Amino acid sequence: MVVEIQWTDDQVDRIFQALADTTRRDIVTRVLREEQSVSALAAHYAMSFAAVQKHVAVLERAALVVKQRRGREQVVHANMSTLRRAARLLDDYEQLWRRRVLSIEDLLAEEVPPEVRGAE
Repeated sequence: MVVEIQWTDDQVDRIFQALADTTRRDIVTRVLREEQSVSALAAHYAMSFAAVQKHVAVLERAALVVKQRRGREQVVHANMSTLRRAARLLDDYEQLWRRRVLSIEDLLAEEVPPEVRGAE
């Protein structure tokens, strides 16, 4: 039996605020493919090493990536557990909206009673 731990609103906010930035989404995509050092990541962007470090720190606070020291390098890899949970949360929202759309379609498909039709 798998017990799903509920996220707090602050945790969800941190995740989606982290993913709201193009550079951070790109970093997540890159480390999903293969782990990379912060130096290797920094080489892909027209910004300072310190700026890339800050982006990685935001992703780390949101638990989307994990940073580990290996010798002189800090290696970043994706935190698959958090990414899967975020995907499930989005799936839950999608299902909620799909049910709402179906409810609206059902309401629109209902036949209009004669007394209402006469008032038109």
